[in-house]
This record gives sequence, structure tokens and C-alpha cells, in this order.
Amino acid sequence: MSKHRMRAVALLAAGAVAGGATGEPGSPRDDDGHGPRGWGHGGPGGAPGFGPGGDQEAFAEALGVSEDELADALAAVRDDLWSNGRARKRSGPLTEQDREERRDAFAEALADELGIGKAKVTDAIESLRSDWRAERRADLEKRLDEAVADGDLTDADKASVLKAYDAGVLGPHSP
Repeated sequence: MSKHRMRAVALLAAGAVAGGATGEPGSPRDDDGHGPRGWGHGGPGGAPGFGPGGDQEAFAEALGVSEDELADALAAVRDDLWSNGRARKRSGPLTEQDREERRDAFAEALADELGIGKAKVTDAIESLRSDWRAERRADLEKRLDEAVADGDLTDADKASVLKAYDAGVLGPHSP
């Protein structure tokens, strides 16, 4: 691949990461003081959210609770995790084990707060994450199709970028 084409692919990939890593901007604080309805990256430390601008309505529905109950529970869990130090940022980047421990602590705390099983919480989160990833991939593929149609990339370039996305090389904490 030529140097020019490599740069184009790298720039496109960087744009895909930037585009895929940002969701719709959150709304200002709601009147009830809970803040934006989408809880984005989730609990403290960026885990275990199912994606930027996460859909709190869908999450509440999957858990079988109201949005207000979920918002209150999320606030309580966030406060609890921060106050007891389980979510404090450590020096250096988080490892996959760190992320898994935080996701587990969050799911357990949220389940306890809502009075439901931890498995229900983790299943709901994984389902919504999967949906979010599929949407991000579809958006990326659409942008790549446009670049191919414009002659900026080849089909092989598109396939390479999608392969990198699917392998978890692109995107926030992918896959």
C-alpha cells in the first residue's frame, strides 16, 4: 500500500474512532437533578456502560424498573462506589482485569440497589452494549462505503478498517 493510501486509511481510522467514540451530546441537568438521561460510559472509571450516550430508557426497560428508579439507583451506586474507593482512578492505564472488576462491582451494587439479580443487570448491559456496537459498526461501514464511492478508499481498504474495528483495534475499550 502506498504511503499516501496508508495515511488516508490511518486518518479514516482515526476519524472512525473519534466518530465512534462520541455519541449524541448529553442534555443539561434534568429538573429532578439526575443529570443527562443517557448514562454514557456507565459507572465510575468508565465501566460498565454500554456506550456513549447510553439509552437509560432501554436499560430501565431491560431491568424492569422505571427510569426514575434507575436514575436514583445509578446515583446511589455511583456515590457508594466513589465513597468506598472501589472506583478511584489508579495510576497508569486500566488493565482488562481492572475493568472487569469494576464492571462486576458496578453490576453487583446496582442489582443490590434495585433488588434484582446481578445476572439480570449484566445481561441487560451486555445486550445494550451489543446493540451499541452494531450501530457503531453500521455507521462506520456507511462512512467507508461513501469513501469507496468517492474513490478515496478501495474495497480492500474498507475491509481492512472493518477488520480492525471487529478485532477491537478501533473504538473505546473495544470490543
